[in-house]
Amino acid sequence: MFYNVVVNDWEETTYVPTTLGKVVLLVLLAVLLVCAVVFARKYAAKQNQEKEETAKKGGKLTVKQLVFCAMSIALGTILSEIKIIDFPWGGSATLLSMLVICLPGYFFGLGAGLLTGVAYGVLQLLVDPYVLFPMQLVMDYFLAFGALGLSGLFSNAKKGLLKGYLVAILGRYLFAVLSGWIFFAEYAWEGWPVLPYSLVYNGIYIFAEGAITVVILLIPAVNGGIATVKKMALS
Repeated sequence: MFYNVVVNDWEETTYVPTTLGKVVLLVLLAVLLVCAVVFARKYAAKQNQEKEETAKKGGKLTVKQLVFCAMSIALGTILSEIKIIDFPWGGSATLLSMLVICLPGYFFGLGAGLLTGVAYGVLQLLVDPYVLFPMQLVMDYFLAFGALGLSGLFSNAKKGLLKGYLVAILGRYLFAVLSGWIFFAEYAWEGWPVLPYSLVYNGIYIFAEGAITVVILLIPAVNGGIATVKKMALS
């Protein structure tokens, strides 16, 4: 009802959402965004010293936060298709897609960040599903992408975006490694045990993009620009 069983070009049995399945995913995406905005609104109210004024402008704040979260998901999805490095053995470093998904957490705190990350995973599942096992879907799409919201742990810290980004991609890396270890043992390189294979395979593309992003974040103008956008998101 919610998915079709399909044999792909590599003779793998995969699960592809049906029309009804896509509708359910779209509803889930909308619910996650609404929940993310609830957390974002609470965070903005705490950050704003004039809480009474914030409450009066609650409707405007909600719309603004919804736009920021939704735009980060849409932009992250577009950037995920722009591959800076496409590795021959699989995986790719994209054009800052992980950074964009980390921004809601940095702007609005942990709750909004985690929910936005999961919503991004739902959209990825709609756009480009690769599901071999139900639990692999949960780990690769919900937990791994949701971990990008861990950037919210450092939303108020000095150099919080850089710290949050590093923790977020480590979180994604952890779930990607677990997924590779549990579900993709047959793809391990010849002569490689499964766990070292998963550690190296996932580390190459995640940390390649991470290194490029960190270099960009160390540019003062970039940091200043993102800080200005955060003020706009919270004001």
